[in-house]
Amino acid sequence: MTDYREADFYRLKTVPIAQRPNKVDPSLLAHPPGGDSSFTAFWDSLPDILAAKDLRTLARQLAQAAGRRGVVAMLGGHVIKVGLGPLIRELINRGVITHLALNGSAAIHDFELAAYGGTSEDVAAGLADGTFGMVEETGREMNAAISDGARAGKGMGEALVDYLARRPRLAAREVSVLLAAGERAIPVTVHATLGADIIHQHPTADGAVLGATTHRDFKRLAASLPTLHDGGVVLNVGSAVVMPEVFLKALTVARNLGGGKPTGFTACDCDMQRHYRPRVNVVERPTLAGGRGIQLTGHHEILIPLLAWAVLRELDAR
Repeated sequence: MTDYREADFYRLKTVPIAQRPNKVDPSLLAHPPGGDSSFTAFWDSLPDILAAKDLRTLARQLAQAAGRRGVVAMLGGHVIKVGLGPLIRELINRGVITHLALNGSAAIHDFELAAYGGTSEDVAAGLADGTFGMVEETGREMNAAISDGARAGKGMGEALVDYLARRPRLAAREVSVLLAAGERAIPVTVHATLGADIIHQHPTADGAVLGATTHRDFKRLAASLPTLHDGGVVLNVGSAVVMPEVFLKALTVARNLGGGKPTGFTACDCDMQRHYRPRVNVVERPTLAGGRGIQLTGHHEILIPLLAWAVLRELDAR
């Protein structure tokens, strides 16, 4: 028979609960709204714990940065196609976002909504017969805009904004983040990955002008990052690869030219699931020299309205 030994629990040393530091107390707990059904009551009712605490911190930091420090918003395509453009526009119009950086798909979804009043095709159905991404107007117009911009020495973002602004008819001007940035005169940059966007498979695509304009936008993003120093915010919303990689390289350019600055900013990744590059390239590595990194995970169509409404509430309370 095997001789099993057992720990003697009677010899364990316990401590009084009064001597134990607690992370949670009644002041931090959620509470029902009572008779007040306003957003403020809802916001104040959230527990001051974990993600809710981080969300509050981020909202305060964005509101505090408005008019004083840079706020760089980097968007993936899903953010636009799930209907969040009008909220991003409001943050631009209220002076919160000072630089709008889009990956290629975000720019396409925004362009299509503004110009044609619709976006987001059925990829599986189109892939089966080879029609996915083959729409005529989007490729023709966006490639023409980018080519015109390249000849004029513009970046891709500026070229698309200028094209939309002078287009004779727009189906939904009021939802476009590109146009909002143009109207507010803040930098808007587009960071394309050649071969990754539907306009690159169009007959009118020109790799030279795509490369020239998106490279110019990379330089423009790097030039904006010094405004983050000591209190700014960088938001990565819905880009798992492209924007985190672009941001990391633009940040090292900015620090190379700026004597190690910017530092002391808040870096937040908002996405439906956590990925390596946003966590490491946006949240962790850039804040090692000072600042704060936050990860907020959840559906864009729920999380971003919460954040936007909270920031606007903070601004209105000033």
